[in-house]
Amino acid sequence: MRERIKSSLKEAMKAKDAARLSTLRLISAAIKDKDIAARSEGQDGGVSDEVILSILAKMIKQRQESASTYEQAGRLELAEKERAEIPVIEEFLPRQLSDAEIDAAIATAIDEVGASTIRDMGRIMATLKGKYAGQMDFGKAGAKIKARLG
Repeated sequence: MRERIKSSLKEAMKAKDAARLSTLRLISAAIKDKDIAARSEGQDGGVSDEVILSILAKMIKQRQESASTYEQAGRLELAEKERAEIPVIEEFLPRQLSDAEIDAAIATAIDEVGASTIRDMGRIMATLKGKYAGQMDFGKAGAKIKARLG
C-alpha cells in the first residue's frame, strides 16, 4: 500500500500534476502522523495496511463533509477542490461493496456474532470493520444494522 502511494507520488511529480500531487502528499502526511503516533505507543515499523485503509476512508468522509459545508456557504470553488481530491484517495481503496453485498455481509456478521438485539451492534461493527475496512461506508452499515435488529 505504501509503495503504491509512493510510486503514484513520483508519477504525479513527473507529470507535474499539481492537484494530484497535493492530494497524494496529504495522504502521505496522514500516514506519517499515524506512524509517529504508533511509535510513541511502542509500535515499531509503522501502521498496517488496515489502518491505512481506515485513514483513507476517513479522509474521503472529511472531504465529502467539507464539500457540502462549502456548498452551503456558497464557496463552490472550494467544494470542487474537495470533491476533486476524493477520486485520487479512492484509487487506493479496494472496490466498494454494493448494497446487496453489504446486506449479505451484515447478515453473515450477525450470524457469526449470534446477535439478536441492538446491544450487539458493537460486536457486529467490529466484525465488519475487521473484514471490510475501506470497502463500505460504516455509517450506512450501522443504519442498516439498526433497522434489522431494532
